[in-house]
Amino acid sequence: MMQSADGRADRRLRVGVVGVGVMGSNHARVLADLADVHLVGVADPDGDQRNFVSGALGCAAFSDVDALLVEGVDALTIAAPTHLHRELALRCIARGVHVLVEKPIAPSVEEGRAIIAAARRARVALMVGHVERFNPTVEAIKDAIRDEDILSIAITRVGPFPPRMSNVGVVIDLAVHDIDLIRWFTESEIAEVQPQLSSAIAEREDIALLQFRTASGVLAHINTNWLTPFKARNVVIATRNKYITGDLLTRQVTECFGFQPDGSYSMRHLSVGHAEPLRAELQAFVAAIRSGEEGVASLEIAIRCLESRAMAELARRRPAPRRLTG
Repeated sequence: MMQSADGRADRRLRVGVVGVGVMGSNHARVLADLADVHLVGVADPDGDQRNFVSGALGCAAFSDVDALLVEGVDALTIAAPTHLHRELALRCIARGVHVLVEKPIAPSVEEGRAIIAAARRARVALMVGHVERFNPTVEAIKDAIRDEDILSIAITRVGPFPPRMSNVGVVIDLAVHDIDLIRWFTESEIAEVQPQLSSAIAEREDIALLQFRTASGVLAHINTNWLTPFKARNVVIATRNKYITGDLLTRQVTECFGFQPDGSYSMRHLSVGHAEPLRAELQAFVAAIRSGEEGVASLEIAIRCLESRAMAELARRRPAPRRLTG
């Protein structure tokens, strides 16, 4: 336990951030503002970026995770590139440090499971950063469908090509959020996967139309791409008694209900909170109330989409558009 300037024990959780690009710098900003957290420092090989973040937040800066660990931390959040997640997480876990890993937990199911196994052996908290579960809009939708018989779910998550290309395509980068939401909304595992993938301007898939059937019988659809000039994040859920639409960006949720034989129905806008999703997620991490299995399960479904033989063939040879006649 550390001592404060006046000699009293500092009971705040000592936390660091590894990787301070766009997402990691937001992690550091939120952690620095939490009353029960002391942001020890940030680590990133980019000297200019780590010094900018550390200067803005008044914390130390380190070139690598080992130097940050030596400072003494209780927990770390990892927002480095996906292919580094396993190496970084295992280093932290080996020292008994609690870990939050940004989504996806790893580039492969095997690596994700290795992280979970190590955390279990070390008995440290492990959380995967599926921040959408903490979006107030998503929470309002979840409340609206509670105890409802869900029939179908359609999610659209599209936007422009990312300024910084990672080593994953649109399924792992974007659709994994919505795979996680489908499992969370339905409280059921995904039993069938029917993906349609294409690469228009990137080496990896940048268009994905994914269809699923859950073990409980719900039909679900995800439309995601990097070709839309604007961001859109929409959820539509049909139940036997309700039709719910939600915009995750504008935080608006509309519920249609009371369907009548003549086609009439009632409609209302649901109340949505204003909490910052990342803040809520990091507060949950600090409370150490979640584990990493959910993140791996969603990653496994995403990889099943990518491994479809028919879709791999489609990505290799894109036929020219056909002229329709008749």
